[in-house]
Amino acid sequence: MYYIKKGIAILIGSILIAVGINVFITPYEILDGGIIGLSLILYYTLHLKIGLMTILLSVPIFILAWFKSKIFFYNSLHGLLISSFIIDILKPLRSLLRLDPILSSILGGIFVGLGIGIMLRFKTSTGGTDLLAQFISNKTNINVGILIFLIDLFVIVLGGLLLSTDTLLLSVITILCIGITTSFITSRHTITFVSRSFEKESLFLK
Repeated sequence: MYYIKKGIAILIGSILIAVGINVFITPYEILDGGIIGLSLILYYTLHLKIGLMTILLSVPIFILAWFKSKIFFYNSLHGLLISSFIIDILKPLRSLLRLDPILSSILGGIFVGLGIGIMLRFKTSTGGTDLLAQFISNKTNINVGILIFLIDLFVIVLGGLLLSTDTLLLSVITILCIGITTSFITSRHTITFVSRSFEKESLFLK
C-alpha cells in the first residue's frame, strides 16, 4: 500500500513540476537551479528537450550515486525519469497562458515547490545536484547548504549572462518561491529523514 501511495506521489509531484515549468517558467525564459536549470538554459538557447536534457545531465550524478550512495540512487531514479518524461509530454502547455512575468515566476516557483515537497514527503525526489554538493562537502568540509546555494546561483547567473537580466531577476524570485513552498510542504519528519539520509550518504562518500 505504501508503494502505491509513493507511486501516486511521484506522479502528482511530477505533474505539478511539469505544469510549473511549462505553463509559468518557460514562457518568460525563467530558470530553476541545478540540473533542471541547466536543461532550461539548453532549451532556451538550443531548443533541446528539457526532460531529455535533465536525464542526460543527471547521468554522471547517478553514476556517482550508484557507487557512493545507493540510497540516493534508488530514491531518486523513478522521480527523475517520470518527471522528465511528463515535462516533455506537457510541452503544449507552454502556450496556454500569458501572465505578468513576476506573477508567472511566483506561480512557477509554487508549483515546482509543491511537486518537490510532495515527493520529499514520500522519501523520493527528482535527483539533482544535492548529492554532488554532499560529495564536495565531505571532501572540503564546506557546508552542504552553502554548496547547493552556490550551484543554484551559478546556474541562474550563467542563464542571466546567456539570456537577459530579466531572466536573472525572475529566476531569483522563482528559486525563493520554490524553497519557501518546499519547506512549507515538507514536515519535520521528512526533514529529519533527509538529514539522516545525508548522514548515511556521508558514510558512503568518505
